[in-house]
This record gives sequence, structure tokens and C-alpha cells, in this order.
Amino acid sequence: MIKHIVCFKLKDNSIENCQKAKDVLMSMQGNVPTVKDISVGIDFLHSQRSYDLILQVTLESREVLDEYQNDTFHVDVVKKHMHAVAESSIAVDYEL
Repeated sequence: MIKHIVCFKLKDNSIENCQKAKDVLMSMQGNVPTVKDISVGIDFLHSQRSYDLILQVTLESREVLDEYQNDTFHVDVVKKHMHAVAESSIAVDYEL
């Protein structure tokens, strides 16, 4: 099993924009078949070092991670939106 984690810092981190980004990320549930589990959290501290959102996805294997990265819905809907609204992001992928 693989855990794929991405933290996003948004250009505009208003609660409305954070919620919209969360909704877009969560829309992968049921639309990206390789996703076994997904959760998205919105930061409430808003400290200088905070990121605004965290995405956590559980996938079956490294090979499935490659499929996930190239999934049409993930690329055309999720990545497109997140690249438009994110100032920066960081990621970690590890085996469970």
C-alpha cells in the first residue's frame, strides 16, 4: 500500500477558496478508480509556516500511483484546478 500526501499553499486562502479546493480534491472519490481511501483537511492555524490544505490518498502499489498520476479525471479536473489556485505544494509518497 502507498500513502500519497500533498500539502497545498493557496494564492487566496479564504475559507471559500479552501472549501472549493477541498471539494475538487474530494471529487476524486468515485471518479478515480485507483483511489482506495482519500481525506482532505483545511488548516485552521494559518501560521506563517502553515500550508492551507492537505490531501491524503491511499493507493494499492507504486504501479497504481503511476496510474493515479495519469488518470484522466485527476489530470483534467483536479490537477487543472489545483495548479490554477495553488501558490506552491509539497508531496510525500511512502509505503505503508
